[in-house]
Amino acid sequence: MSHDAPAYGLWSLVVLNSAVFLIFALSFFKPQTARDWRSFGAFSAFVVALFVEMYGFPLTIYLLAGWLQTRHPGLDILSHDAGHLWSTLLGEQGDPHFGVLHIASYVLLGLGFWLLSAAWAVLYRAQRAGELATGGPYARILHPQYVAFVLILLGFLLQWPTLLTLAMFPVLLVMYVRLSLSEEVEMRVRFGPAFERYAASTPRFIPAWRRADTAGSGGAG
Repeated sequence: MSHDAPAYGLWSLVVLNSAVFLIFALSFFKPQTARDWRSFGAFSAFVVALFVEMYGFPLTIYLLAGWLQTRHPGLDILSHDAGHLWSTLLGEQGDPHFGVLHIASYVLLGLGFWLLSAAWAVLYRAQRAGELATGGPYARILHPQYVAFVLILLGFLLQWPTLLTLAMFPVLLVMYVRLSLSEEVEMRVRFGPAFERYAASTPRFIPAWRRADTAGSGGAG
């Protein structure tokens, strides 16, 4: 086994990739409240942990090194390709960047960032008008921004799973559910019956294919 170029210890890439994705997400999400910042902070921790293992220190690879080399004797565990664990575990051949799961990860990432942007545009207009956001993605689900974050996290997990991010994922899911429930309490206080009617006809997280019959320009976060 040989390495033409170092696959890890590239801390400049850790900083660069983390900054690019976080600034990109921040430009779409635009947190304003303490709850928004908690949500974005948890997302940021996940992203940094991911890129630290992707380019910095491959903790997961080291912890699984013995098991991986037993199952895959010819595997160069310090190569970048070996970090794409789903490809390795599924026995895929060739460049993992062109594998089915890697391509699916790009679809989830793109969909997540699109949903984050579309939801923010609707929410921003509604907030400026002092109205309940019920249009665009909010016509299908109560919490499109939280769903967007989950799609992005799933995309990253399909692309580069690590023990730390896999452990963080269910914790983040619980946190986003709790944040969404507390947000609904605030919306009920602020909008009263209008929010009750909207919430009664719109699912929280799984899209409704029939457009919600609600009034308003454009919900919850």
